[in-house]
Amino acid sequence: MDWGMQNRLNQVIKDDGRCFFLPIDHGYFQGPTRCLENPAETIKPLLSYCDALFVTRGVLRSAIDADNSLPIILRVSGGTSMVGKDLANEEVTTSIEEVIRLNASAVGISIFIGSDYERQTLLNLSKLVNKCERYGIPVMAVTAVGKELEKRDARYLGLCCRIAAELGARIVKTYWCPDFDKVVDGCPVPVVMAGGPKCETEKQVFEFVYDGMQRGAIGINLGRNVWQSKQPVATAKALQAIIHKGADTEGAQEIFNQTKNNEDS
Repeated sequence: MDWGMQNRLNQVIKDDGRCFFLPIDHGYFQGPTRCLENPAETIKPLLSYCDALFVTRGVLRSAIDADNSLPIILRVSGGTSMVGKDLANEEVTTSIEEVIRLNASAVGISIFIGSDYERQTLLNLSKLVNKCERYGIPVMAVTAVGKELEKRDARYLGLCCRIAAELGARIVKTYWCPDFDKVVDGCPVPVVMAGGPKCETEKQVFEFVYDGMQRGAIGINLGRNVWQSKQPVATAKALQAIIHKGADTEGAQEIFNQTKNNEDS
């Protein structure tokens, strides 16, 4: 692997081979998402627990401190919104010159397998890989499903992840599902777990993250289940313990409770 590519991957994936990405890119199709109205304030207490930020160029420039930032995974696809006809109708929105100008450690792009725009989004990924490989920049493919959450089973997600890897993605972001090991085992590049809709309790988050890590994921890319939590710092600290310190669900819950009590006192 080229030195530049390896160096950038090492920025976002830590020495233990694991990672905790914090996505705050939701506004590119959702607008001012709850708890993300002011991204700078939302992430300030969470930065010490995360390894990289997944963010759009607009929020990066307007809300992220250039003097003291985590590695950046730049969201480079978009063009649709929640009020539009189809979330899958995305294009690449950011040039390779802009990626380099912003000193991104990696880029992220969505693909929509099985949608009317499957071919378009897969070609988006392929063309982006062609450009980014030229400059040693890793591409993370996001196996998005739009509003069709019922698609999230091992067979479908395994298909999505393998195709993303075959087209050159260096990392794949996908949803946890039962039999998650089948998804990971069929994907020859590292897999990180997305959060999807917000869980009812933090314990549910800890459970699926721990299970996914045991089944081969290298980490997480969780946003709403962290910063929409009533106790975001406690949640982030507990998740960091699962990812980097080998904590199980019960251990994470204990860390969460201790941190929550300290914050409340």
